[in-house]
Amino acid sequence: MIDAIEKRGIASRFRGFLPVVVDVETAGFNPKTDALLEIAAVIIDMDEEGKIYPGTTHATHVQPFPGANLEQSALDFIGVDPYHPLRAARLECDALGHIFKPIRNAVKETGCTRAILVGHNAFFDLGFINAAVERTGIKRNPFHSFSSFDTATLAGLAYGQTVLARAMQAARISWDEERAHSAVYDAQRTAELFCTIINTWDERCGRPPPPHPSGSPHVSPE
Repeated sequence: MIDAIEKRGIASRFRGFLPVVVDVETAGFNPKTDALLEIAAVIIDMDEEGKIYPGTTHATHVQPFPGANLEQSALDFIGVDPYHPLRAARLECDALGHIFKPIRNAVKETGCTRAILVGHNAFFDLGFINAAVERTGIKRNPFHSFSSFDTATLAGLAYGQTVLARAMQAARISWDEERAHSAVYDAQRTAELFCTIINTWDERCGRPPPPHPSGSPHVSPE
């Protein structure tokens, strides 16, 4: 195990958490009753200069769980036919395993303690992930169960914009409305937004100090 005081790179930037940008597409707004249809996750990396950038993307289509509610208005909005024969969707348990395995590996390789979900209105994505974990009984969820980073909040602070498309414009990141509302595209653009905000903060204000090895704030002697 890597001692906290020896952590380097991204493990020292977010209190030992590894940011992973997640976007889900769903058949409604209720994570307990509505189907999870797509998951995409972008693992955040850090270069030798301490700047973060979007790393590998992992994604999958998901079969609706038995008895799942499918709101037609939601399906029309995201343009998904859950039962299309060419969709190559996985069962929820298999889909979560497909997404979670590379995240767990990245957590281990970077010396982080666990992953933390980054999302635009992150409570929505985390809620659907947690509900799917509960339904499938998966024990090794790499994500923190309730903490998250919300790019809607961060963009509101940085640019005065909370809508993703407007925040992207303010950050001067390309945005294609016709490709929006797919999990992969939204996750990748959200990852760019997150990295832009964090890197800009670090350049202008300096990086925060690494976590104290005891887990408690360092107090300088008087």
